[in-house]
Amino acid sequence: MPSSSNAPRRTLLLTGASRGIGHATAIRFSSAGWRVITCSRHAFPEVCPWGAGPEDHIQVDLADHADTTRAISEIRQRIGTGELHALVNNAAISPKAAGGGRLGTMDTDIDTWSHVFRVNFFAPIMMARGLMEELKAAKGSVVNVTSIAGSRVHPFAGVAYATSKAALASLTREMASDFGRIGVRVNSIAPGEIDTSILSPGTEKIVEQQIPMHRLGTPDEVAKIIYVLCTETSSYVNGAEIHINGGQHV
Repeated sequence: MPSSSNAPRRTLLLTGASRGIGHATAIRFSSAGWRVITCSRHAFPEVCPWGAGPEDHIQVDLADHADTTRAISEIRQRIGTGELHALVNNAAISPKAAGGGRLGTMDTDIDTWSHVFRVNFFAPIMMARGLMEELKAAKGSVVNVTSIAGSRVHPFAGVAYATSKAALASLTREMASDFGRIGVRVNSIAPGEIDTSILSPGTEKIVEQQIPMHRLGTPDEVAKIIYVLCTETSSYVNGAEIHINGGQHV
């Protein structure tokens, strides 16, 4: 439900908002009256109908530590109120081999591994640490988006992506311990097979053979859980990883 017009407007910082889960998350929070500040390596698209987009979008290369630091400084200036109520670290990359194949432990070069970890693992902690005072002032919440691939070998997700997500799940627990002491909750969600544009061929077999509900999840079903983790409904949830996969691993 939209927030009361008399209540201070809450602010979300969302990385990776251009499609799929990120786009659904932006819509979910905006519909509830939140200000949504987005970050991505692309400029805000002119064709996007998002009304507040241009002034609340920051272009940043999260694989570049210096550019991420620069963006954090810009974000702090744009927040204005000094309070950040939620940070959702959703941006991630998952490189493929030639022809779209899976990159495993024997054919993932160290540069690819490093690039993936800079975006998927280091950027989330850089964002949270860089905006710690704003999160603290709002008694805010951090949600890290991990993956079903972080806990099991996945037939399509490459090893660099999978291990970065496993590391992010561990980081979430460490952050929950440290940030919880200043009143900031840190949790993660681990989506399974979600109906987005980046699904790999063959996903339909996973749906048929491994998911009891026999369907893909929707981006909005994930966004709803992210929203709950950023609101008072989950006020005593800290350090959790919520699996959103239709029972794929039961």
